[in-house]
Amino acid sequence: MDQTIAIITPAFKAQATIAAAMRSVLAQTYPHWELWLIADDGFDYETFLAAAGIGDSRIRFAASGGNGRGACIARNVALDRMATPYAAVLDADDRLKPRKLEQVAAALTGHGIVSTALDVMTEDFRHLRHVGHGADRVLSAGTHKWVNLSGDTMIAWDRRRADGRYDPAMVNMTDLEFLLQLYRTVPASRHLGTPLHDYIKRAQSMSNGGNVTAGMIASKTEILRRLEAGHYGLPAAEVDGVAAFLRISLEAEARYPAALAARPGLLFEDHLQPMLEAAGRGLP
Repeated sequence: MDQTIAIITPAFKAQATIAAAMRSVLAQTYPHWELWLIADDGFDYETFLAAAGIGDSRIRFAASGGNGRGACIARNVALDRMATPYAAVLDADDRLKPRKLEQVAAALTGHGIVSTALDVMTEDFRHLRHVGHGADRVLSAGTHKWVNLSGDTMIAWDRRRADGRYDPAMVNMTDLEFLLQLYRTVPASRHLGTPLHDYIKRAQSMSNGGNVTAGMIASKTEILRRLEAGHYGLPAAEVDGVAAFLRISLEAEARYPAALAARPGLLFEDHLQPMLEAAGRGLP
């Protein structure tokens, strides 16, 4: 049975980071993968990587059809072309730990969605904190974000059981919106509590300027609206769980600028987690 995992990597002005991302894939202990590198800037990444000594027949190169169309459109290009049963996401500035695909592939034999804990790092790969670490566990739509309180780019999924397309109308939180599409047909996911994904915090996201905050608030509000309108077709208990997380997260967004001014360098995750724990549902 084909157990190939297709990795989707959109690239926009990614020359400074793409080599490290690709080397992390080449270093995987699991050999059954293909990687779709989708250029969203018209750049010739194939030639660029070859000059850096990086080449592999499992890497496919394609283009988004424009310049700066966005990661959602670039990811959808790959989703429309790939034929593998499994898919995963790797942003052009992140990295996979060497055993990520091996452990994810094993989990995908019994679960339609698999997530892994994150190793949150600076742009020069200095460790900041872990997110979602601890015991492996089964999650649902309503409990997922209470464990994976940060980004959702760590997921992999079985496209035969759950699939969707990224929404280019969303400004932020596109990974969560996509994940909720997957939960329509897969009621339970497997979370691996070992940090297997290096999640890079860019300087602009750590500073959380006014535009970032406004965009996050707008996107979280829109997902909350869709949830409560029944857009994802989830059971009421699952809707309540996601909605409760989003309301606390929206409150955290509103408070974050002042908290950041008081504690420069404060990670949003470190700001949000105590609020989740106060609600009695955060990751222990």
